[in-house]
Amino acid sequence: MELKNINQIETAAQSGRPELFRLGIGLLFIILIMMFTGYEFTEIHNGLMLVAAAMIGGYMALNIGANDVANNVGPAVGSRALTMTGAILIAAIFEALGALVAGGDVVSTIKKGIIDPALINDTDMFIWIMMAALLAGAIWLNIATALGAPVSTTHSIVGGVLGAGIAAGGLGIANWPKMGTIAASWVISPVLGGIIAAAFLYLIKRTITYRSDMIAASSRMVPILIGVMAWAFSTYLILKGLKKIWKTDFLIALGIGLVIAVAIYVIVKPMIARQANKLSNEKASVNQLFILPLICAAALLSFAHGANDVANAVGPLAAINDAIIHGGIAKKAAIPLWVMMVGAIGIAIGLALYGPKLIRTVGSEITELDQIRAFSIAMAAAITVIIATQLGLPVSSTHIAVGAVFGVGFLREFIKASYARMIEDIKDHHAGADHEVVEAFLNDFRRASVDEKGRMLAELKKHKTEAELTKKERKGLKKIYHKELVKRSALMKIAATWVITVPASGLMAAMLFFTIRGMML
Repeated sequence: MELKNINQIETAAQSGRPELFRLGIGLLFIILIMMFTGYEFTEIHNGLMLVAAAMIGGYMALNIGANDVANNVGPAVGSRALTMTGAILIAAIFEALGALVAGGDVVSTIKKGIIDPALINDTDMFIWIMMAALLAGAIWLNIATALGAPVSTTHSIVGGVLGAGIAAGGLGIANWPKMGTIAASWVISPVLGGIIAAAFLYLIKRTITYRSDMIAASSRMVPILIGVMAWAFSTYLILKGLKKIWKTDFLIALGIGLVIAVAIYVIVKPMIARQANKLSNEKASVNQLFILPLICAAALLSFAHGANDVANAVGPLAAINDAIIHGGIAKKAAIPLWVMMVGAIGIAIGLALYGPKLIRTVGSEITELDQIRAFSIAMAAAITVIIATQLGLPVSSTHIAVGAVFGVGFLREFIKASYARMIEDIKDHHAGADHEVVEAFLNDFRRASVDEKGRMLAELKKHKTEAELTKKERKGLKKIYHKELVKRSALMKIAATWVITVPASGLMAAMLFFTIRGMML
């Protein structure tokens, strides 16, 4: 009996070892940050505050890697275009490259102008606000990751700055119109992403997978789709990914992107034709043509994310560093190389240690993805940001990507439910006919193109009979498809965490600000 108990204890301990290993690596990273900054800055005034801020910045970077990066590679993993290991390697490399190459040398100290820095006259007060905001944002991301909910890093920081700012200067310090536009992005981002992803998926279905000869359709359409992707991603990278090292006009970016797109189209057209000729005439074969574009999309999205969102990890840290080193409160602060390294390395480590959970959530736990659906999501991620940027709409890359996944899922539900109704109509119209006759018609219907299906149904309606299914039964059938294709529990959980992100991080930041101020006074 005692031996059995010992074996049970050993088995339980073994299951917890991977978690302890991840926790140990994360703590080691933060300890190394403490040692480096302690060696460099303890001799200066408020040096210990900078050490503490650097450790919190490292913790924030780990959580960004664990939560936010999943949106870039999740669909590629869910569609099996990339393995989990391959996705983590690609994302880690390109996130770090984006941060270090195109992350810029300055960052706004008050993210998105959500509080008025003129109302903060005390440098120490400003440092406490930034530390509270950074820590609150990191804690909220950690909670969301544990819950398996992808949330916006930007909104986490916005809530933190808002909450700590109000705690320090009262309600009047907040820029409420700006907060209104941020709240609007809770709806704008996922809806835009969902609509564009669904539109691309429907376009691919109509032009390729609904055709009788899918291989010929693929040879014609896939190079065009890859060219459009090259255009969208080139423009996206020029406008967003490279904006801190090369700022240019929208039309110029669009023109450069178009030139790149035409060149890519010319290169890939013969390659796609050769590959397509070796494939069988089925949807699974068509999906293979989208694997390489998906891998490229995951890399480019990761690069752009690293260039843009690394500021969410290092922005407040850079602001604290600037305030301590130079004194005073500036609207923009320089980002030293060590600060950028904390952000870049922390994101990569966080992704490797804790990213798989959220990658699985985005890639497979909302709706089933194949390469075509994942390609549509990647296109939506780039195009939505471009459109929103030009319209001046506030959007979140996290909300866009997750909204695109839901958009693809809901389109699948609609198509499946519509197809089920067509099949039932066919069976109703053949009531009393031999089973072989019905099956022969259904087989012809399934192989037919969209236009041919329409003609077949129109012909049947000329000889309409009473439906065998009642309206209630049809609604029940539709509900079955809904439950099968999109998880409503995932929708409710993610929507709830989005709505409470700003209030939750804001409340935590206010409490942390009062705690820090109480300790320092």
